[in-house]
Amino acid sequence: MTENSGLEKIIEGCKRKDDECFSKLVDMYASRLYGYFYRLTANPQLSNDLLSELFLKLVKKISTFRKGNFDSWIFKIASNIFYDYLRKKQRYDKLLEAEKERLKTNIAESGRTETESFDKLQIQLNKLDTDTRELIMLRFYSQLSFKQIAKTRSLPIGTVLSKVHRGLKKLRELME
Repeated sequence: MTENSGLEKIIEGCKRKDDECFSKLVDMYASRLYGYFYRLTANPQLSNDLLSELFLKLVKKISTFRKGNFDSWIFKIASNIFYDYLRKKQRYDKLLEAEKERLKTNIAESGRTETESFDKLQIQLNKLDTDTRELIMLRFYSQLSFKQIAKTRSLPIGTVLSKVHRGLKKLRELME
């Protein structure tokens, strides 16, 4: 049995949801994929997180793999996961920067220093769950409509409205 036919059997087993085949596939690719993520991020924890996300996606997407080069296919997924992470990080950083600029204009009125205001908001935002925090950022800092957010997140518009409303209410309570 060649190495390639062994991989094909493992992939076919994964398509049948065979846990042992998934385990073998993870053993075969985990170190190479971790190295790929680590070289891109220089952060061991983030590399592990991205690797975990990749293997979760692999479980969902393995059935879409057709004959071809599996290495290319799996590294394409890894690349997409990394670029998704970068887009989220860039969007989050941009939102934080916009909020920092907004706070600069309000500093004179409140008597607080810029750092105090920004730090307090950041601390309170971080106390919200990630999903709610991102919805608030999308609505108020990216200036997306509720309809656009609902479409982007594949959620009913009512769910988006209620989550943002509850998040803002919680944020106001935390800021007081």
